[in-house]
Amino acid sequence: MTGPRDLNSQIESLINRLRRRQVVGSWSVSLETALLLRQVVSTSRWNQVGTLINLVKDVGRRLVLAQPRELAVGNIVRRVLRLIREVYNSEVGTTAAFHKASTAESGNGKSIFQQTRTHDLHDGSAGSSTGTNFFSSSSSMINLLNVKSASMDYNRKNFNILHSDTYHVLEMINELEIMYANIADQAMEHIHSNEIIMTVGKSHTVEVFLKTAAKKRKFTVVVAETSPTYLGHQMALSLSQAGIDTTVISDSAIFAVMSRVNKVIMGTHAVLANGGLISVSGAQMVATAAKHHSTPVVVCTGLYKLSPLYPYDEDSFNDLVAPDPVLSFEEGELIDKVTLLNPYYDYVSPELVNLFITNTLINENYDPEDTVI
Repeated sequence: MTGPRDLNSQIESLINRLRRRQVVGSWSVSLETALLLRQVVSTSRWNQVGTLINLVKDVGRRLVLAQPRELAVGNIVRRVLRLIREVYNSEVGTTAAFHKASTAESGNGKSIFQQTRTHDLHDGSAGSSTGTNFFSSSSSMINLLNVKSASMDYNRKNFNILHSDTYHVLEMINELEIMYANIADQAMEHIHSNEIIMTVGKSHTVEVFLKTAAKKRKFTVVVAETSPTYLGHQMALSLSQAGIDTTVISDSAIFAVMSRVNKVIMGTHAVLANGGLISVSGAQMVATAAKHHSTPVVVCTGLYKLSPLYPYDEDSFNDLVAPDPVLSFEEGELIDKVTLLNPYYDYVSPELVNLFITNTLINENYDPEDTVI
């Protein structure tokens, strides 16, 4: 079994690789983070859930600080924290509910369930609030018994949830591994024959999505080359090798071509809480042109990219990379006269996006208590 020293070395290894950009891309970062947190849950020494939550948060903070622009790291940490809380609250709540229900007695010797049922039969009418059945109340049974998630004591001992937590983290890892297939299964519902589809950059999610649709549909894809990284060239090569009719255009031709496009399908680096995107540089231009021509913009993204953070400062989510691909040092005289910025990402406002295609829902996986790690 992995010991504390081995675990610490694994944590430091991932931190260093994140800092050096040796692990890049939301999916790779998410999978590495999930695998590490599985080790934290299963091999760390803890006998209180509060201790485990603090351990996961501590590791999460270190990973986020190592590469703040990789929002998927924080998303996976929040997801694991939510799973831990759900497992603990479920076990504690169920135990307390049944214990209190079986022992609580009124002055006439009846349990709380008997009292409530008797009250419903004799005092309430079908439409009155006082006659609402105990089990049909909008509040959960646990809340009515004063066993609330918000007031859970995470320092209580003797609740063996290790195996449940490990199992749920493994489920999350499995969900990441099959995420592409889950999204691609929806391709036939959104792509029709003889359509012209535009995409930007290289997104593996979009690549699998289009290739799946191409098995039964005949359509054309226009790929913006995404200068200066030219990731669009890689995307176009991959799609053409799969037998898809593909055309590469320069970024300057996006607006002119957009009038002939039926829909835009693109990936994203992250989806913020307001629905805005942190996407590859050039995505904002594509989305704006699509808005002008009333062309729908569809975003394919996995759940792990959905973040509870708001873009109060859009620039804080961006990275400025070396400007050499845009203007090389050979242009020495011109470089001295200009200020050159080469942003790696674009922020795409939510009103420019028409549809998200994902594998599940965000509110089932993050706890509001973990928005700030």
